Amino acid sequence: MFRDRSLIPSEAIRMMALGLLAEQPRAPGDLAADIRYFTSHLVGPSLNLMGSSIELLRYQGLIEPVDGKAAATAAIMRLTPAGRKALTELLAARLRAGEGDINRLVLLLKLRFLALLPEAEQHAQRAHIAETIESELARLADLRRRQGASAPAIFLDWIDRDIAALEAHRDAVLSPSTQ
Repeated sequence: MFRDRSLIPSEAIRMMALGLLAEQPRAPGDLAADIRYFTSHLVGPSLNLMGSSIELLRYQGLIEPVDGKAAATAAIMRLTPAGRKALTELLAARLRAGEGDINRLVLLLKLRFLALLPEAEQHAQRAHIAETIESELARLADLRRRQGASAPAIFLDWIDRDIAALEAHRDAVLSPSTQ
């Protein structure tokens, strides 16, 4: 983790692997393919997103073969209790300020696996996400104010659309209908 307790890219991938296995056991190849598909569609191919190998997760005791066999190269894997604990810790990590690709990936992974947390923690995470969005809204509103009439209309329109999108995201995160 970074000093601010937000996730580094490899931890985002770890969270995704553990979250997918929390939903259902999978073969290592299927797990890797699902992770690669998801991340490449959000942030494109990236060396920063080369996370822990599935074998490392197994070595650390976070995942295990369903049938208990030692040779797990093609075995169906599942989450262990230690893996569930690690997933919960990763889901509780802070979001970084700003809208960078990695932060967006972490946010979407948090939302993707939010239901795997106890209800009280889900509410806490929703509040944290809304707080992070509020901070981003404040930054953009300040930028918009300072640019004022001197900036081209296309720039101001873009900022206004970003603000509207963030407001909609904040409202969705806080909405009881999305819980």
